[in-house]
Amino acid sequence: MASQRHSGPSSYKVGTMSEKFDCHYCRDPLQGKKYVQKDGHHCCLKCFDKFCANTCVECRKPISADAKEVHYKNRYWHDTCFRCAKCLHPLASETFVSKDGKILCNKCATREDSPRCKGCFKAIVAGDQNVEYKGTIWHKDCFTCSNCKQVIGTGSFFPKGEDFYCVTCHETKFAKHCVKCNKAITSGGITYQDQPWHAECFVCVTCSKKLAGQRFTAVEDQYYCVDCYKSFVAKKCAGCKNPITGFGKGSSVVAYEGQSWHDYCFHCKKCSVNLANKRFVFHNEQVYCPDCAKKL
Repeated sequence: MASQRHSGPSSYKVGTMSEKFDCHYCRDPLQGKKYVQKDGHHCCLKCFDKFCANTCVECRKPISADAKEVHYKNRYWHDTCFRCAKCLHPLASETFVSKDGKILCNKCATREDSPRCKGCFKAIVAGDQNVEYKGTIWHKDCFTCSNCKQVIGTGSFFPKGEDFYCVTCHETKFAKHCVKCNKAITSGGITYQDQPWHAECFVCVTCSKKLAGQRFTAVEDQYYCVDCYKSFVAKKCAGCKNPITGFGKGSSVVAYEGQSWHDYCFHCKKCSVNLANKRFVFHNEQVYCPDCAKKL
């Protein structure tokens, strides 16, 4: 709160003695000399300073009768000693703020109440551009990358513990790099077999369809969507002639003599009994159960 003070002598009178009076303290004659009248007594200037004068809070010296005095809450200053405790600006003729026993000018008092920058520890006052993150505040130019020290300001950044990184430094220092394009993955990446990919880079090798969140098949480090795998890679069932994809029904495969079958297609040519995981006879590129084979 801004405060006012009282200046000048308020409880004594200073003048030149025209009558025959002696100093109340040293008894020296006062006629024709400057004197001070205080509490009904007359005294010379020297004795006033010694016995009656108020002591300046700042310089600890007596405030003589002919000096300008500032009075505030039972404390006294020479007018030239009444200054801001921070910037030392003279305050004898200006409003001021008293805070924690200190006298402050309005400007310094505002700074005292302002939040402190985490970077430079100086006050952030009205009009200063600033950055705030999780209750901590910085001057805009004090909010810098922990690695390259460049100003982040109001730009994008990545927090890491107590540190903050610009996008470039975070990518270099922490981000995973896509297996395909070798560029940093900042968001939206996927992982397959402990290898990181951009979602837009993880595509079918044949048709370039994005595979993230879709069923796919890996063959010798190549990735195929279901349709392309069926059309271009999958073996054809020797029974039904359809692709063997490994998806859904018929995921189990029977292979023999370079041919493959869905497990549900592997049955006797004559009696149609399913022979998956059973004994069979292979004759003239056909599959037979042992009983039917005896009748051939």
